[in-house]
Order: sequence, then structure tokens, then C-alpha cells
Amino acid sequence: MSAAPNEPQSALRAAELEELLAYLNTSWDEERRSLSRQMHDSLGSSLTALTMHLGLLASKLPPDQPLHDRVAQMKKLLHTIIETNRAMQHRLWNDKLEFLGLRAAFSELVAEFGATHQLEARCSLPEDEPVCPRGHAVVVLRALEEGLRNVAKHAQARSVEVVVDDNDEAIMLTVKDDGVGPQAGTAPASATHGLRAVRERAAWLGGTLTLAAIPQSGAHGSAAGAVHGAVLTLVLPKPGAAGA
Repeated sequence: MSAAPNEPQSALRAAELEELLAYLNTSWDEERRSLSRQMHDSLGSSLTALTMHLGLLASKLPPDQPLHDRVAQMKKLLHTIIETNRAMQHRLWNDKLEFLGLRAAFSELVAEFGATHQLEARCSLPEDEPVCPRGHAVVVLRALEEGLRNVAKHAQARSVEVVVDDNDEAIMLTVKDDGVGPQAGTAPASATHGLRAVRERAAWLGGTLTLAAIPQSGAHGSAAGAVHGAVLTLVLPKPGAAGA
């Protein structure tokens, strides 16, 4: 029977795994970013050129209605492929985060989420663009994506509110919904792989990710211990901040 590992070995092993996870996450981000750009530069350009060629070909066709109907079908199919390619690029990597900043990326993502799932989605952002390292911004965006995905999958919510606070010490994200909240006796949503991965990324940067139920606020006839939604909170201290 082998001896149990001692505490120094366990601590070293945990530190090695934490560093490996951070490396894998960074590598995965870069791979997604690279693939998204390849789809934009290569496939996107080819589809645009194909659209132009098809338009030129259509202008040279004889006045034969079946032929023009077929061209119209091809244009519709090509448009669908272009939109699918654009959506896949966006899912792989939100380039608005890099080119337009966190405020623009968040505003669009929350608005699209509300429209897609037909619920009220509000977003409160700082007046100025948050100042933080690129790695922090990526983790905040991933937390928002996973938080919204969790709302869509589990919450049965009618509304969701996203708030970003930014100061000299930290950047904080709050995603609050009015759904059913985490249910007693079930695995917490923070245990799902997506949120667990973001939680580990936050921990690597010295931050925290928590998910908690919102207690029912004294509604008439409400059961004791009833919940009214959930709140996901991410806090990332900035490099150089006290305690970071």
C-alpha cells in the first residue's frame, strides 16, 4: 500500500496543475482567436468574391425566368453561408473586445441575448472604457458568456441585469436574473464545467467567481427560504493593486 502524499508534495502538485490550466486556457484562447481570423480573412474574403462574381454572372444571363429564379436561390444560399460563417467567427472569438473595447462587446452581447431569448436584458457599464490587462478583459467576457448561458439553460428568467464596475483596485462583473435560482439538493451551477473553468481562470489572476441564490424579499405568502433568482459575481484585482 503506497503512502499518502505529504502536504508539500500536494501543494506542489496543485500549483503545477493550476499553472497548467492557466497555460491551456491561454493557448485555447489564442487558438480560437487565430481560427476566427483565418475564417474572416480566407473564407470570408472568398465568399465576398463569390457574391460579386454571382452578381456579375446574373447580369449577363438571358431573360429566362427559371435561370433568374435559380440565381436568386443561389444568392439566398450564399447569404446564409456568409451569415453562418460570421456567427461562427463571433462564437470563436469576439473581435469587438479587441477592436472596439469591452463596453462595445458587452453592450452587443447583452442586447443579442435579450433579443434571442425574448427577455428583458439590461446592461450597466462604466462611462469610460475599463482599464485592465487584455487577459483580465478576456476572463470578464468569458464570465459574462457563461453567466448568460447559465441563465438561458437553467434560470427560466424574465429579465437579466449585467453590471460592470471598474476602479483602480479591481474590475467587477455582476450578472443577476429573476429566475428560479439554484435549487436545493442539486449540483450548484458553479460546478458546471464552463463556470468552473472561468472560476479557475479568475483564481489564477487572484480573483473570485461566486454564484448565489437571491432570497425572496418578504413577498406575501412566500415560503421560508424561497429564492428569487441568482447572482453571479466576478471580482478581478488589477495588477499592482493593494492585496492583488
